[in-house]
Amino acid sequence: MSTFMANPANVERKWYVIDASGVVLGRLATQTATLLRGKHKPTFTPHVDTGDFVIVINTDKIELTGKKLDEKIYYHHSGYPGGLKETKYRDLMAKKSAFAFKKAVRGMLPKGPLGNKMFKKLKVYEGAEHPHAAQQPEVFEIK
Repeated sequence: MSTFMANPANVERKWYVIDASGVVLGRLATQTATLLRGKHKPTFTPHVDTGDFVIVINTDKIELTGKKLDEKIYYHHSGYPGGLKETKYRDLMAKKSAFAFKKAVRGMLPKGPLGNKMFKKLKVYEGAEHPHAAQQPEVFEIK
């Protein structure tokens, strides 16, 4: 008896919708990364994208624990000398909460072409509406 190895031809994908209202950012990001990677399936294979599509709504209502809103800082650099920019998460969550969530999930996925392919299956919206009703997504409850 040999070990089952999935290949792209025999992967079945589902669509899940997750409501992020009142959920902690890190816990939501780990559950989302698990779904995108496919680790919740018995057919998980590390070198194949076996994950599902994930739609996350209401990212403007995500919470952070402790003093992270004031103390956690997002850094980015323009590429020019002296071009380091910093933004507190309070401002980032108020203006671009979808970006903050995508950044958290991206860090939990594999690096390289496989991780890029998995990341493209993530759809994030700040409001409660999404244009993916035709895919008939299932509601996924965060544990």
